[in-house]
This record gives sequence, structure tokens and C-alpha cells, in this order.
Amino acid sequence: MIKLIASDMDGTLLDENSQVPPETYDLIRALRSKGVHFAASSGRRLDKLCEFFAPVIDEMDFVAANGAQVMASGELIDREVFSHLAIRRLAKTVGMFEHLHLVLFDRTKSFLLDDEDKFVREVDKDLPNAERIWYLPTPDVNILKASIFCDDGHVMDYAYALSRELGDEFVFAPSGDAWVDPMQRGVSKATGIEQVMNRYGLKPDEVMAFGDSMNDYEIIRFVGCGCAMANARPALKAVANRVVGCNRDHAVQAEMRKVLESLG
Repeated sequence: MIKLIASDMDGTLLDENSQVPPETYDLIRALRSKGVHFAASSGRRLDKLCEFFAPVIDEMDFVAANGAQVMASGELIDREVFSHLAIRRLAKTVGMFEHLHLVLFDRTKSFLLDDEDKFVREVDKDLPNAERIWYLPTPDVNILKASIFCDDGHVMDYAYALSRELGDEFVFAPSGDAWVDPMQRGVSKATGIEQVMNRYGLKPDEVMAFGDSMNDYEIIRFVGCGCAMANARPALKAVANRVVGCNRDHAVQAEMRKVLESLG
């Protein structure tokens, strides 16, 4: 029996206009009334996820910033930040490649290490409260997330090169068409959802997860029912337990409805 549903946002739960389909809120409430928890699992920060889910914020859980921020039952149960040394190593390595541009995120800001016109925003890379900086933030600034924009389209090449340079400290996951997300080793959407599971005493076979991109890989492999979207990256579809429909067809909501109907 499924007792927890975790869903990525962009390309998964959100529609083609990057909006939460209105029926989602009623489904979250109805599932919760039947004892099934729902968690948004995203590369987006917690503050942005809370804006998306304002109508049901007290009736769901969050795995934000690729697992760096975890909230369950209204309580922040984990916050993982990058070490200042790791950020310095990352910035130095990114600087080796003229077509790569680094952005760092704390709880509310986006720190751009290049001029803003060097970056192209994508659905989950909207760079809220962007601030151009010329020097790295001081060690007292808690960096929750980093992203790297590739301006020449060779995302997979750079993900490989970065892994060769810094694979001891980071996992580099392609995200969208032109971005790479450096994730701290030992911190992922899977480690975040595991903490939510522990809060409720759940096992992997009681959890269903949905995703479309490579930063969903760990969570799709970890849960008992890992579902890739039809619009997902091929590698994710290959390892998923199931492939469902596209986000533009509200496929996650259809699967949520099936779980609800199975409960009678």
C-alpha cells in the first residue's frame, strides 16, 4: 500500500506553463485524509516550493534544493549546506571552462558569479533575487545549492569533465537543456525522502516517486515504485519501475487519483 507520494516539479508535476494544475491541491488533501502523505521533491528551494503550494502548505511535506532542505509535518528536519572550501574548489574548477557560469543559492538569494546576461533562465532556474557578485560569499553565508550554466550546449561533456575534476566531493547531474547541478555527495532527493519516511515510519515499498531529470535518479532507484515521466531522460526511464504519461497531460495527478481510488 502506498503511504507516501513524492513528486518532482518541473517537467513532472507542473504543467507546460510551469503551474500547479488546480486539481493537485484537492488530491493532496484527499490523499492526506486517507493517510497518504505527499511531498514535493525538487531542485527548487523551500521558499519557492512554499509559494507553489500555499493552499496546502500545512498538509504536505517538502524535499527542496535537491535534498538540502527537508520539511515534514511543518518542521524543518534537515538543512545541508556546502562547506566554504567546497565552494572555493567548485568556483575554481568552473573557472577553468570559458563556457561555464556558476550561480550559488542561499535561503533567499541567487549569487551570480558572472553578469546576468551570461545566464539563460529555465523553468527551475529562475534565479530569484539575483545578485551579481565578484567574490565568493563569506563563510557565514549558508549556501544550500549551486548550479552551472553551459552556454555552448555541451552539457554532458561538461558534466563528465566536472566529475573527473571534483567527483570526490560532488555528483554532477544534468538539469534542463543547459544546466548542471553539483550535488554534495551523500545529499540527494533520495536522502531527503528517506528522512521524511523515517519521520512517518515508512519503508521504501510504501513510497511512490515521480521524476523526469537526472537529479531524480537516486530517488527513482530508492523507492519501491519509481515512476519516470514519458518526457523524462532516457536513462531515467530505463531504470524506473514504470513510465507514466507526460506532465502536460497531468499524468502525476492521474496516478495520484488512482492511488486515491484504490483506497475506496
